[in-house]
Amino acid sequence: MRLDALPLGTAARLAEIRGGRHLQRKLGALGLRVGSELRVEHRRGRGLVVATGASRIALGGGIVEKLLVLPVTGAPEMDAPRSDDARP
Repeated sequence: MRLDALPLGTAARLAEIRGGRHLQRKLGALGLRVGSELRVEHRRGRGLVVATGASRIALGGGIVEKLLVLPVTGAPEMDAPRSDDARP
């Protein structure tokens, strides 16, 4: 599925980058490589802000359309607080 179809907060794995070497290098420098786990944090027009590890990355709509992901089922949410971490 395309990254822009992923619901907010859902963990996914980057399956394919439909772009050339320049785009792959650019995303790699930002920490996004095929196999990376990520999560959509915010929608900004056609663009998105994604989380990968402790990093947040803003991606424009043109790049977002070239990224295919596979939802990660049964995986705990990335950086989600555990129930024992809840504070009143």
